[in-house]
Amino acid sequence: MHIIPNKTPKVIKQLFPNCIWDFYANNEKKLYLTFDDGPIPGVTEFVLTQLNQYNAKATFFCIGDNIRKHPEVFRQILAEDHAIGNHTMNHLKAWKTSLEMYIENIIDCQNLIQEYSPKKDIQQIFRPPYGQISRTKFKALEKLGYNIILWDVLSKDWEQTISPEECLQNVLQNTQQGSIIVFHDSIKASKNLTAVLPEVLDYFSKRGYVFDTIRF
Repeated sequence: MHIIPNKTPKVIKQLFPNCIWDFYANNEKKLYLTFDDGPIPGVTEFVLTQLNQYNAKATFFCIGDNIRKHPEVFRQILAEDHAIGNHTMNHLKAWKTSLEMYIENIIDCQNLIQEYSPKKDIQQIFRPPYGQISRTKFKALEKLGYNIILWDVLSKDWEQTISPEECLQNVLQNTQQGSIIVFHDSIKASKNLTAVLPEVLDYFSKRGYVFDTIRF
């Protein structure tokens, strides 16, 4: 069985040192919430409401097909000054997709992001679905100007076998200054997400942390 750790070990980060795993080096009391797989009506809007209550900003790694289906929710993310990242058009697995098809799918997603954005200077940041990336695909994306964003802490909100309390502890026990934290604004994750996100925002806000976007 393949077990994904809640906290990314240093040895894993060292395998892909040019990927962005965290912002420890910034020396600022900031955390970086990220949300994968949206936009999804209801779930994404819940996230935006919670973020707004704490004046928190986040980065949304969007699936192109969901942008196409729900452009109004996507535009709300942008209107509230959150950052947007590319998560492929169809949530592709890198290890099961050819280089040509994978890159084409990412470009299609980026074109949709640009099409639905009022600003045409959207940055090119990318998170591979499932965290799957090969050196060949990484180099191809790097040549196209993408920053590859992975993570420091996984909430595991999508896991149906864990309780909201376990999900919460995944975040509270593993987060440190500069952590990039993964949540999912998806139907599958909504049970844990809706219970845990308000608690995370409240806990770290009371301890003086700022939630910021990933921007370059």
